[in-house]
Amino acid sequence: MTVTVTPVEGRADTTAFIRLPYAVYRDDPLWVAPLEREQRAFLDPHRNPFHTVGTVRLFLARRSGTVIGRIAAIVDPRYQERHDLKCGQFGLFECVDDTEAAAALFDAAADWLGEQGLTRILGPLSFSTNHECGVLVDGFDRPPTMLMPHNPAYYPQLFTDCGFTKAKDLLSWRVPMPADGEPPAVIRRAAERALSAPEVRVRPMNRRRFDTDMAAIRDIYNDAWSENYASVPMTEPEFAHTIRQMKPMLRPELVQIAEVHGEPVAFTLVLPDTNQALRAARGRLTTYGLPLGLLRIQHAARSINRIRVVAAGVKKEHRVRGLAVALFTQAQRTAFRLGYTETECSWILEDNRDANRSTKALGGFHFRTHRLYERAA
Repeated sequence: MTVTVTPVEGRADTTAFIRLPYAVYRDDPLWVAPLEREQRAFLDPHRNPFHTVGTVRLFLARRSGTVIGRIAAIVDPRYQERHDLKCGQFGLFECVDDTEAAAALFDAAADWLGEQGLTRILGPLSFSTNHECGVLVDGFDRPPTMLMPHNPAYYPQLFTDCGFTKAKDLLSWRVPMPADGEPPAVIRRAAERALSAPEVRVRPMNRRRFDTDMAAIRDIYNDAWSENYASVPMTEPEFAHTIRQMKPMLRPELVQIAEVHGEPVAFTLVLPDTNQALRAARGRLTTYGLPLGLLRIQHAARSINRIRVVAAGVKKEHRVRGLAVALFTQAQRTAFRLGYTETECSWILEDNRDANRSTKALGGFHFRTHRLYERAA
């Protein structure tokens, strides 16, 4: 039967868009269902500040009336200004193993972007590199960590069959916790050298100065990532929205800030892998009005043993100081004291040689790859 693709219109279509993954991942024991209320907020122009700077168009693919695929087409003026005036993005792609359906979705997104005057398409980005991005192409044997995409193993072939080529790989590294919580000697010495400068101080986030410290982190992040592949700056409302979502997961001791002469110039944002608890909720906090999902999360949270380095950055003028190593060393020592046994560093651009080399020196090994794809619109 013919595949039809239509724009998402109204609450029923939005619900179908949000719930399609349950069909795609029905037989995948590793998939972690996102909370439906968070998905609704992410798509809602009144609740997600991204929609004040970018434009998103959602599409659904159906065959014989059954939803079998979805996609978002995205126009972000910040990306165009910083990277490519003629490139749009796509994201939130989910589809059954059906090349015809995938092609119809990609064509619908490309056609809409073409109507906006764009000639290339890059993704998946949901909706930028400040959020989940990439297609999992290697490392399907473990459940995803928080805020990292997971997808069926047939997705890369769908992309290739539909004319996409690799744009960039994003690498994930796993760093087992040393028995004594201490990094290798070469890393420890580098951290000590960085901290030997009298003007340098590394400290954890101050819970009482939460807003001030978070504002400093946003400032560092936008400076440090300004030249990174496909990056766009985070506005104050976007950052505040993201931090509000992360705040219940934050352990201030794991968020490290480096100061030079009292000015914050570098940070490492490390979070417990809440996916280990979230999967127990099965996508819902309540069932028939009862907080069953919330109770399952609270119980499962006691067993979280992994942390993820979600973001890190050093202001460009201070990169020669070796602050990144000092920050990670302190974060690892704290994580060891708190009982965590494993760290995931994700993601790192494949051509970021310094970051990949440093992570390997910490005892890490590359275990998972996500990929961004591109093609003509």
